[in-house]
Amino acid sequence: MASSIQQLLPATPTSVVPPKSTHHTTLFGLGSCSTMGELKQYHSQIIQFGLSHENDAMGRVIKFCAISKSGDLRYALRVFHMMPHPDAFIYNVIIRGHLQHQLTRDCILFYLQMLRESVTPNRFTFPSVIRACCVDYAVEEGKQVHAHVLKFGFGSDGVIQNNLIHMYMNFQYLEEARQVFDWMPHRDTVSWTTLISGYSQWGCVDEAFEVFELMPERNSVSWNTMIAANVRSNRFQEAFALFDRMQSEKAVLDKYVAASMLSACTGLGAVKQGEWIHEYINKNGIKLDSKLATAIIDMYCKCGYIDKAFEVFNGLAHKGISSWNSMIGGLALHGKGMVAIELLKEMERQAMVAPDFITFVNVLSACAHSGLVEEGRHYFRYMTEVHGIEPRSEHFGCMVDILGRAGLLKEARDLINKMPMIPDASVLGALLGACRIHGEIELGEQIGQKVIELEPHNSGRYVLLANIYADAGRWEDVATVRKLMNDRGVKKAPGFSRIELEGVVNEFIAGGRAHPQAQEIYAKMDEVLEHVRKVGYVSNTDGVVLDIEEEEEREKLLFYHSEKLAIALGLLKTKPGETFHITKNLRVCKDCHTVSKLISKIYDREIIVRDRSRFHHFRGGECSCNDYW
Repeated sequence: MASSIQQLLPATPTSVVPPKSTHHTTLFGLGSCSTMGELKQYHSQIIQFGLSHENDAMGRVIKFCAISKSGDLRYALRVFHMMPHPDAFIYNVIIRGHLQHQLTRDCILFYLQMLRESVTPNRFTFPSVIRACCVDYAVEEGKQVHAHVLKFGFGSDGVIQNNLIHMYMNFQYLEEARQVFDWMPHRDTVSWTTLISGYSQWGCVDEAFEVFELMPERNSVSWNTMIAANVRSNRFQEAFALFDRMQSEKAVLDKYVAASMLSACTGLGAVKQGEWIHEYINKNGIKLDSKLATAIIDMYCKCGYIDKAFEVFNGLAHKGISSWNSMIGGLALHGKGMVAIELLKEMERQAMVAPDFITFVNVLSACAHSGLVEEGRHYFRYMTEVHGIEPRSEHFGCMVDILGRAGLLKEARDLINKMPMIPDASVLGALLGACRIHGEIELGEQIGQKVIELEPHNSGRYVLLANIYADAGRWEDVATVRKLMNDRGVKKAPGFSRIELEGVVNEFIAGGRAHPQAQEIYAKMDEVLEHVRKVGYVSNTDGVVLDIEEEEEREKLLFYHSEKLAIALGLLKTKPGETFHITKNLRVCKDCHTVSKLISKIYDREIIVRDRSRFHHFRGGECSCNDYW
């Protein structure tokens, strides 16, 4: 057997292992190997010393081959299969090596072989096997391994228990994960954060918070885990409350917490907080990696500060693909289509980073928001012809949006019919929106019914179809859509608007009076309405037919839409010539769009509004979207 292995190995040069080398120095030398060539030379010496069946010596050979970055797993397996009685250490190394190569099913099979050969697992066996079950989603095998953990007496091992918690959370077996946690005699930070992460992964933020509150000590990892859980669930106010607590408890703000909080600032439109975090990063020497840089750029873009985003972007020493994509996407949101295209060209000129499919989603989106039809057609072909990127559903959705907004409904429909994949709700939704804009009732009805069946719980789809019917005066059909919503328990998403002033985020709902300055705000809004009527404003009640049918009530509701109340507060808190920013969760309605333009001129303010899909910069009676939204 030794001679057959030797045929695979080169002769041992004296420069690596001197002639007087003993087997002890040979074994010691194994620890200094850096390449497979060196390993094979030492391996041949081990064979010459007659140690080819000795577990300690061969275990070292197998460990290097299976686990080292410069190893060779196939070589490790050839050696392993020649071992007459491999021990637990050798099995552990082989299992771990397969896990590193993501061969998770083989990990489980080697564990089974280990048991069949009556080799007793030890505390180092189980973490790798449990992780393999987790990644392979081997639920039944995972449960059996848990039983073996208890059988072999490792029920109190912290590392093993932490891996079991992670495994059960990955399987969405939340009760089992909590049981493992509750039975642990000693819990470390990993135990707590693994449970919190697992709960937040499945949207159980309240359960995650309950565990977080029980923690005896919290570090930056646990704080970030809890903050990130709230951000992912759009619970931005809760994330801010946690951040305030974190600061009061003198916890360290690292790059992970900073990235999560920047996302919360983005969600709330809280640019002042975002600026503070950006400044903290700079002052404290936190490394600005690609993820953190992208979070800062994204925050400034989505809070309406496109110039600051550009400043950060241009200041990056190394721009990764995510930074380019974030900047191009930000320009798209602000309706700066030609600038987005120029940035793509600069990206290609630098030839350091190749555009990917997300890049072209953002470029096509920029074309859609700016009405660049020919440019959209060009880049839809260009991404495949030049970069070999086949269009995905997102690209088709952008193209349908580009064509539909321009009134090219037949071309948009033909494109959908030619898609290599089944059109999803977002693609058909783009065409539905175009039908509403251009009064295409018959096609709108056909597409609207399809979209509703694809997304039966999306209230926006019902509202859009109802508005198409209302535009055509088909009130019975409007009532039918409303009844369908009621029957399915679908509620219209409540609209709200936020405005950050003096470092405080103020939130409004239509007709709401919860704000402490509500009386002043409503008085200001009444004053505004008086002024805009003098310059020809007439209310536009489109878009509220699903809520209230009586004209007078609809008009009254329009006067106190959430963004109008936010604007009124902005006028109270700012001076002529100043700018304020508003974030809205739904699309700006036509009436608010008209009023915002008039206010910007009458009161000499720049009003920047981010709605569900884009930014509107109101200044001097005009909007940056040129009424193309």
